[in-house]
Amino acid sequence: RYDFAVYGLLAVEIGATFFPQSSKELQLVNSFGVYLAAFVMRPIGAILFGEIGDRIVGRKHALVFSILLITIPSILMGVLPGYDTWGWVSPILLVLLRMMQGLSVGGQLAGSYVLSIEQSSAKSRGFRGSVCDASSVGGFLLASLVTSCVRFSCTAEQVDAWAWRLPFLFSLLLAPILYHVVSQTEESKFWSERNDQKEIEDQIREVEIGDNSQPAIFDLMASPFRRRQLAGMVGLLSATTSTFYILFLWTPVYLSELKGHMSQAHADSMNFMVVATYIVFLLGFGRISDTFPHRKDLMCIGLPGIIVACPVMFSMFESESWWGYFLGQVLLAFCLAMVNGGMAALEVEMWMSDPTLSFTGVAVGHNLAATLFGGTMPLVATALYYKSVDLVNVDEMYPDFFNTLIPKMLPGFYISLLGLLSMICIGFVVKHPHDVRTGGPQLQAAVKEENRKFKAKALKARKKKRKNMEVQLQNMNGNLDGSDYLPPTVTVS
Repeated sequence: RYDFAVYGLLAVEIGATFFPQSSKELQLVNSFGVYLAAFVMRPIGAILFGEIGDRIVGRKHALVFSILLITIPSILMGVLPGYDTWGWVSPILLVLLRMMQGLSVGGQLAGSYVLSIEQSSAKSRGFRGSVCDASSVGGFLLASLVTSCVRFSCTAEQVDAWAWRLPFLFSLLLAPILYHVVSQTEESKFWSERNDQKEIEDQIREVEIGDNSQPAIFDLMASPFRRRQLAGMVGLLSATTSTFYILFLWTPVYLSELKGHMSQAHADSMNFMVVATYIVFLLGFGRISDTFPHRKDLMCIGLPGIIVACPVMFSMFESESWWGYFLGQVLLAFCLAMVNGGMAALEVEMWMSDPTLSFTGVAVGHNLAATLFGGTMPLVATALYYKSVDLVNVDEMYPDFFNTLIPKMLPGFYISLLGLLSMICIGFVVKHPHDVRTGGPQLQAAVKEENRKFKAKALKARKKKRKNMEVQLQNMNGNLDGSDYLPPTVTVS
């Protein structure tokens, strides 16, 4: 996430470099539009790396490939000439490089989730998942630190002219470190030991469709239950992904460029402290999530907090106090960490029953939510901000509270709506393995029926394979009746 965070934190400078003919407002909108282009590629990357991780080379090698794929575009973006040098070729190349980054990120975070959690016990999955998430958020932390150093060490003119490129070039130093860490990690035991199950599945596919080389995404979408799980996962992640990007990526831009409460350097510094605080919360709630009877319990406590805390945060931004700015963000970070503490473990556990689909399930669900709700968040929030400016002081008949404060909370109300969607999905759509074991009679009966059908298909596949082998043996016996046998000849010289 370092590369994604750097782009978002430098969106103003990037917009001025590649879209100089537009107004300042449109430069920011165009820059966030390019940011969205990377997210559009993330579901495609999820399908690609899901296939690689589930069916071809495993989770570890898929993760290595994704690291290489994201590093090269970052370095090229650091040396890409601006609009004044190459004209419209520059923004086009910028979009293409961002799309390459989005393709790689589609498999990066999901790969780390699956690789780590599949190798942990049920009592530590929440904490192991929070460590993976904290490592990813560490990319935002590092991005905030690097951009802050650049802004404090260089003048505003230097940052606008060339210094904004330095954080992108810094990726060249990170890639070898990440490669070394991943290369020292063992492959997932679930993926390594799945051969027997995969053989049965291949037999079933051969009986049903005559082809045992079907991509993982087709198998994922073939089951109504899996489609429901995927839709529920996207809805569940809608609140957390949108909150993450509005808090850690858009808020610094909001406080500095849009509201003018502080300079960009100070906004990045405050963002660094908020991200660091969030990582501590995240690890703590990851550990706590393992102590609850159900993985969803802590999330059901945190989601109402997000619904309330995000509008409150925007109201505290009107306090004209740095403590108000900071505490508003920390409050939302606390509620977000409460939900995300066990979220990585929940995502993987939803698909762990089939190790040949778990990478694809996690990657597709996570990245669809990131694209629909995370990638669009900067654009939606910016549009809501400009709408709130138009609504302020429109009607003097209402008190100042409704006339000035409520419109400025519009981006927070949008997050609240997504929080309600997440609560519906976690309560009525997503089914966790714990639900299958302890759920109502109707759910247990449905699970038993699906297992019965699976066993029946497996038995049918075995019978057909045995019958085919008997036919082949009979044909072989028929060809060895001895009528056409010619003894070898020996020539003596």
